[in-house]
Amino acid sequence: MYFHFWSLFRKSTQRFQHQACLATYSGSVHVLTISNDGQALACGGTEGIKVWDIKSQKELTCSTHNESQGTVSCAVWIITRLAMTETLCYGTGLGYIAFLQHNAFSGNLHRRLRLGFEITCMSWDMYSEGSTQIAVGTRDKIVQVLALNTNSQLEAIFVVPLNNTVPKSVAFADDKGVYVFGVYDSNFIKLKGDDSTVLKEYSCQSVIGHVAVNQKRGVFMVDNTTDGFTLYQLVGDEEPVRTFITAPPSISVPKQVAFGAKGRLVVGGSDNGLVYIFKRKLGKLLETLHHSNAGLVQTIAVGIEIPRRYDTDCVSRHATSVGAA
Repeated sequence: MYFHFWSLFRKSTQRFQHQACLATYSGSVHVLTISNDGQALACGGTEGIKVWDIKSQKELTCSTHNESQGTVSCAVWIITRLAMTETLCYGTGLGYIAFLQHNAFSGNLHRRLRLGFEITCMSWDMYSEGSTQIAVGTRDKIVQVLALNTNSQLEAIFVVPLNNTVPKSVAFADDKGVYVFGVYDSNFIKLKGDDSTVLKEYSCQSVIGHVAVNQKRGVFMVDNTTDGFTLYQLVGDEEPVRTFITAPPSISVPKQVAFGAKGRLVVGGSDNGLVYIFKRKLGKLLETLHHSNAGLVQTIAVGIEIPRRYDTDCVSRHATSVGAA
């Protein structure tokens, strides 16, 4: 029997404190994401999407998982110009993209993209003219950008095949371009926003297990799956800026990494039950959060608590196998 646990940590002054431990039914979890207003936590995996209210730590009503749509593989909270609340957008292993309203988790809108390959990553942005755009990467080496119109319908802006790159992560640039990061070839690609022309492409010097992008700081961070997390610049020099060293892993598996505190912190998982928190500018280890005595901390999410601007919530997921008689 498998049990999956989430630990919620909150930074009050200088250090993080453990706030709660949440458990689900059996099944694997592939994604955690905190809403932009800091009020809700969504998790996705083999059991579909589940949503919690962070303050009360109560599970909210959510849609019934449709197994024919596949395992939830990625998710992001988006904001639209007309909506009064946030919308949860998620992708599945069989190529479905779906939407859940923040205040109505009882049903969803969904659509299958192209040939139904796994949606490996997604990102969103809202532009000055009020349009919400979603970038999606799929297992068949495709990146597409979609616009969500006022009728909650998706309109294609562009679809571009990548030569040899399976996208692991996508992110919008300030100039409406799209950054793409490859999982097997460690490729960094920047696409032009209006016609998908390749503006820049090179291979990172480390394996890409997972990627976090911080536009304001002009950097991106990758889980290198070996000795920690490696920092690169979005523009300019292609050499690594620095590597944030963790304990040597016992197995080489991808672990999520994220920026916190407006890019001042680097937060990442491990295979030893710890969450690592580094100071980005100095490269120094600030703190380790104890999630469990051992095992993978493979999925994390970082968010800002709105009422107290500089408080940060950090959520990590750990799966342990328990023998039952």
